[in-house]
Amino acid sequence: MSLNLEQYVSEFSAQNINGEHLLLLDGSKLKALGMTSSQDRAIIKRKLKEMKASLEKARKAQEKMEKQREKLRKKEQEQLQRRSKKTDKCSSDATEGTNEQ
Repeated sequence: MSLNLEQYVSEFSAQNINGEHLLLLDGSKLKALGMTSSQDRAIIKRKLKEMKASLEKARKAQEKMEKQREKLRKKEQEQLQRRSKKTDKCSSDATEGTNEQ
C-alpha cells in the first residue's frame, strides 16, 4: 500500500502472501499473482531488493554482536580460570608454609 499498489492486496491476501513469502517472489511469480504491469513488478522487485539488503545488513550486525559477546564470555572465563589458579596456588603455598613450621 505504501508503494501505491493497493490493487494487488486482495490477490496477495487470497494467496496468503506474507512478508516471508514476499521475499521469495520473482518477476514470474508476481506475474502469476496477477501483477501484469511490468512497472508495478519493477517497483516491487526494487523494494524487495532493498528489503533483502537491509535484512542481510541486520543479520551481519547481529552475527557481529554475537561474536563480540562470545569473545567477551571467553575472556571472562579465562580471567576466572587464572584467578582460580592463583587462589589454588596461594592456598597451596600457605599450606606448605604451615607444614614447614
